[in-house]
Amino acid sequence: MSEIILGKNQYGKAENRVVRIYRDTPRHEIRDVNVSTCLRGDFHAAHLAGDQSDVLPTDTQKQTAYAYAKEEGLRTIEDYGLALARHFVGDVAPVEAARIEIEEYAWQRAVVEGREHDYTWIRSGQEVRTAAVTVDGSGEWVVGGLKDLTILKSTGSEFSGFLTDDYTVLEPTHDRVMATSLVAQWRFTSTDVDWDAVYAGVKTLLVERFAVIQSLALQQTLYEMGAAVLRAYDVIAEVRLSAPNKHHFLYDLSPFGLDNENEVYNADDRPYGLIQATVTRDDAPPPGPAFDLQQGWLG
Repeated sequence: MSEIILGKNQYGKAENRVVRIYRDTPRHEIRDVNVSTCLRGDFHAAHLAGDQSDVLPTDTQKQTAYAYAKEEGLRTIEDYGLALARHFVGDVAPVEAARIEIEEYAWQRAVVEGREHDYTWIRSGQEVRTAAVTVDGSGEWVVGGLKDLTILKSTGSEFSGFLTDDYTVLEPTHDRVMATSLVAQWRFTSTDVDWDAVYAGVKTLLVERFAVIQSLALQQTLYEMGAAVLRAYDVIAEVRLSAPNKHHFLYDLSPFGLDNENEVYNADDRPYGLIQATVTRDDAPPPGPAFDLQQGWLG
């Protein structure tokens, strides 16, 4: 008979909604985040005997997330995540590693009588900025990113010359709508980074490459997007991209005696192609636990 053992395990407090408002000047600033904490270590006793003596409650993790928004500040999600992770590993003896995952929701200032208002904002929803910070006794890893960046171009995309078999009905095309809701993550090789500047620059490059490349396939576009980021930023080791293909099918208007010259489409949200790629440097350091997720953890 095989022996039953406890495998990898972790625990934390998911999705703490923290809003930090800076009021030190008449013009206030706001940071709005969703932060999840995750602790890793030798917690066998808790699982096998119900012994909680080494378990820092998830409620304490929640309280720490809110307290650190005041004590350490929340100017950038990367620095905030590093402060939390370093605290859990450095100050809580049983904790061997900490994972902090953060989503940031953007706000733009309301315009009142032609001027930006000092303390009123409107939620802006182009994309959600993300960060994942992992700290353990051997190192620190920071992954920046974004998700839900919905982007579409009405031409400049092709798909032809593909493999066919008895079940293939798709027709090749040299002029199609290409759209996706992009998820991108980029792994840093340092924590000495101007996080906001790099985020803005990476997003600009991703959008620019998507727009200007004459795409023969979404796979080609993703590679070119990732390569552009690596060429621009030595501090980034790899880029991981996930792109659901938001299909737009030309609608048949012939029953109404109408021509449809790539003008009217049916936007079909499922099923969809899901294209994913990693673009990396050949000398990139190994990722270690940088991509070991808290939620949806693969183990």
